[in-house]
Amino acid sequence: MARIIAIANQKGGVGKTTTAVNLAAALARAPKRVLLVDLDSQGNATMGSGIEKRELEASSYDVLLQEADARSVIVKTPEDFDLMPGNIDLTAAEIQLMEIEGREQRLKVALDPLRDDYDFILIDCPPALSLLTLNALTAADSVLVPMQCEYYALEGLSALMETIEALKARLNPDLEVEGVLRTMFDVRNNLANAVSGELITHFGDKVFRTIVPRNVRVAEAPSHGQSIVGYDRASRGGVAYLGLAGEILRRQADRNKQQAKYLENA
Repeated sequence: MARIIAIANQKGGVGKTTTAVNLAAALARAPKRVLLVDLDSQGNATMGSGIEKRELEASSYDVLLQEADARSVIVKTPEDFDLMPGNIDLTAAEIQLMEIEGREQRLKVALDPLRDDYDFILIDCPPALSLLTLNALTAADSVLVPMQCEYYALEGLSALMETIEALKARLNPDLEVEGVLRTMFDVRNNLANAVSGELITHFGDKVFRTIVPRNVRVAEAPSHGQSIVGYDRASRGGVAYLGLAGEILRRQADRNKQQAKYLENA
């Protein structure tokens, strides 16, 4: 059964979409069955996966509005993971869902029947704590938080953690933090190193060991409709995202062992 991971941070420009696409590609190389859900109206995860967002017949918008079945919307990407694409139509979804009862549950309802088809379902969230992000957090088992190690990022992370706690109480009691990923990291920057230290102090082993460095190749890859794993897997960025996939797979293996042990003793 798939583990659903929402990739979220209300601050823009921290590498959410980059992480979503590259992690999907890296897990697909494992090889694992992966579905990436583009829930951002910018459609950057769709374009970065090699799919033209302007030529879509249907998107995640249609799934949220229950105008299309999730399976009928999913497309195969050139890098062997599946994609539920997104585009500008998602802007309208926010407004149209407002008056609908159970509006935060729409994505969960759509994804639950797909769980047996995949090992991982990744959700690329918009850069805001919006209704679309709430849908992602309600559907997810865990949240992966990409963040730059800078002063204001810590405040944003605190706000996100408060939102997660509130959402657990109301909509998704099993939601947990998958981990905090340090992105666009420059080891020569003293502030970045100081913030990184604070993250480890507060979140301990929830901070991924993997650090994604500032890397020109990572920035270039989307313009070719590729992940960094497909574009230049030997680059520092490529190695980092393959390492992140390895960490996530090890954590999942540990969870499976613990669950098996629990069932044995039950």
